[in-house]
Amino acid sequence: MKPPRFMYHDPTTQSDVLALLHTYADDAKILAGGQSLVPLLNMRLAQPEHLIDINRVSDLAYIREVDGGLAIGALTRHHEVEHSPLVRQHCPLLTEAMPFIGHPPIRSRGTIGGSIAHADPTAELPTVLRALNGTVRALSAQGSRIIPAQDLFVSELQTQLTSQELLSEVWFPSAPPRSGAAFVEISRRHGDYALVGLAAQLTLDQHGTIASAQIALMGVGPTPLRAQSAEALLIGEHPTTSLLDKAAQAATTELAPTTDIHASAEYRRSVAGVLVKRALQLAIERTQQGIKA
Repeated sequence: MKPPRFMYHDPTTQSDVLALLHTYADDAKILAGGQSLVPLLNMRLAQPEHLIDINRVSDLAYIREVDGGLAIGALTRHHEVEHSPLVRQHCPLLTEAMPFIGHPPIRSRGTIGGSIAHADPTAELPTVLRALNGTVRALSAQGSRIIPAQDLFVSELQTQLTSQELLSEVWFPSAPPRSGAAFVEISRRHGDYALVGLAAQLTLDQHGTIASAQIALMGVGPTPLRAQSAEALLIGEHPTTSLLDKAAQAATTELAPTTDIHASAEYRRSVAGVLVKRALQLAIERTQQGIKA
């Protein structure tokens, strides 16, 4: 299969990228890792007239401590994030999610910005971003803006980013002390798209009470979904098996998954409940052991 004809652009600076996006807007696509876009091109599901390759814009690749969290440049490869000591220290949930993204060759090319901008509802990185209340920075010829994760994802493969904007940076808050994180998912084979997945982070106060609970699910809707009822039920309580059972039940009552060729709605809802309890148990164990991931 061959991609459609397009004009190839190879900018080396962010300003050049923004100028190209301003000029060509709806007729352009950004190429970063290419793990999603190239197959879409080859299947003619994407037919841009202009392809803007940002791989030579080197200042889009970095991992830095910023404002109580980690700022990660959009062009940073999955492999770098997966093996970063800084990420493991500050954002263990992100470290735990990375090995679930495809296979090592995919992670060697795929980028964190590309995964989030693609907005696949079964993808790991959007789910982690949603769970942790992270943000993204969007640049355009008109300036920059910060978009919270809760506002970024609009629907399946759709975000708030406009055709003239470049997702330049992703920010994740650092895990507070006494936090535990867990990422779990079910797929037919490791590396396949997840049928259902879950990112969770719990934080205990000095008395062992749950001070904060962050739970996001994937594969059960058109965007990553926060399990708000389950979170509210957990906060202020001491973690017990009974409490986790109630949280899992509360999480599933919020869901309205759809049936597709991969799984039925009933299956997805049932698996989601199992994964919520499993992830919360892991997070609690890690919190009590003083382990973040």
